Amino acid sequence: MRAVIQRVLEASVDVDGERISHIGRGLLVLMGVALDDGPRQADWMVEKLLGLRLFENAAGKLDASVVEVGGAVLMVSQFTLYADTRKGRRPSFSAAAPADLAQPLYQRMIDAIAARGVPVGAGRFGARMAVRLVNDGPVTILLDSEAA
Repeated sequence: MRAVIQRVLEASVDVDGERISHIGRGLLVLMGVALDDGPRQADWMVEKLLGLRLFENAAGKLDASVVEVGGAVLMVSQFTLYADTRKGRRPSFSAAAPADLAQPLYQRMIDAIAARGVPVGAGRFGARMAVRLVNDGPVTILLDSEAA
């Protein structure tokens, strides 16, 4: 699994001109699932992203997690994170998991975040989405899960 995590003041997702999800302060997570990912990687990713200290303390140091600051998470599926651009000019997405594998893992992550008491919003899996955000910092982190 691969995630681009952005600390945000707010973020939202629209599909077909309709707002389907919105969060205030928290993390926007663009999430890609690889062919060899499974429940272990999804669970690891949730623990890691909820524990990352990406929010500042009073001294301006990154010292608090999204859980500790009472923030929210907005999860957006994005298979293009597994684009292979080494050959030619058209990206290959052969390393990205097909929808029947990726969607249950994506949903597992959303459910696990909610089960931890963190407000969580989500994009619509497989839909063309308009994602809006106000990046805070900016703070943007690339996170790859541990190997299968």
